[in-house]
Amino acid sequence: MRNTPGLPMAGRTVLVTGGTAGIGKATAMGLARLGAHVAITGRDRDRAEDAARELRASGGERVDIFVGDLSVQLQVRRLAGEVLQRLPRLDVLVNNVGGYWNSRHRTADGRERTFALNHLAPFLLTNLLLDRLTRSAPARVVTVSSHAHAMGRIDFDDLEGERSYSGARAYNQSKLANVLFAYELARRLNGTAVTANALHPGVVSTAFGAEDPSRVGRLFVPFLRPFMKTPTRGAATSIHVAANPDLEQVTGRYFVNGNPKRSAQPSYDETTAARLWQVSADLVGLAGAAAK
Repeated sequence: MRNTPGLPMAGRTVLVTGGTAGIGKATAMGLARLGAHVAITGRDRDRAEDAARELRASGGERVDIFVGDLSVQLQVRRLAGEVLQRLPRLDVLVNNVGGYWNSRHRTADGRERTFALNHLAPFLLTNLLLDRLTRSAPARVVTVSSHAHAMGRIDFDDLEGERSYSGARAYNQSKLANVLFAYELARRLNGTAVTANALHPGVVSTAFGAEDPSRVGRLFVPFLRPFMKTPTRGAATSIHVAANPDLEQVTGRYFVNGNPKRSAQPSYDETTAARLWQVSADLVGLAGAAAK
C-alpha cells in the first residue's frame, strides 16, 4: 500500500513521539497505511532506523526519524527545531511517548523523570510546534493518557516527588496532567482549527515500565499479559482520533475504545489546568505559551 490520493491520510504529515516500539510504532504503522507521511521520534538511532524500515515495508512511502531523549528539555528543543526544518507542514502531532519508573530518577535538567517525560515533554514539544500546526490547519494534537488519570492528583506542593515519591502516584499524576493539558490546549486554541484531544489506549502488552518496574508489576504482569491488548489494538484509538474525518472539529474530549467518554472529574477543573499550564511554562522556560 503506497501513499496515493485515494487514501484518507494522503498528503498529511503526522509526527508520533515514542514511535520506535509498542503503541507508538503501531500508531505510526496504522497511519502510514492510511497514506500519511509519518515521522517518529526515538531515543536510539538504530532502533528508530529499524522502526522506519518496518514502516516502509508495511506501506509507508515517506517515513522520517528524529532522535532525542524527550525527558531532556534541550533535546526536545533541538528535535523540535529539526522537525520545523524538515517538515514543511504538520497536520497531526501524536504525543505518545511516556514511561513509568518505580524509583525516583532525575533528568539532566534535574527534573523528576516521570513528570518530565510524561507531561513536560509533550507540553514543550506541542508549544514549540504549534505555529506549524496552526499554519497546516485543520490540524490535530492527540495526547495519549491513561485510565490511571482517574487516580491522579496534581500536588502543586510536591509536583516532582521530592518530599515523598511513589512510582504509581507520579505516573497517575502525569496522566491526569495529560488530560488537563489537552483540555486547556483545546480552550486556548479555540477558533484556530487545531483540535486537542486525549485518550486511553487500554491495557496493552508492551515493554512499558520494564526499565524500573514496581514489585506488583514484576509479580503480576506476566500472568496478566495474555489478557492485555496487542500494541495494534492499543493503537486503534490513537489512529481513530488522529485520522477519522468525522472528528475534524471535535476538540477537548477524552476517548476510550474509539468513543468519547467522560474523564475523571478533576480533569475538568479549569483553575487547576490553568495553574498547571503556568507552572509547566515556567519549568520549561516558555513564557506566554499559547496565550489566549
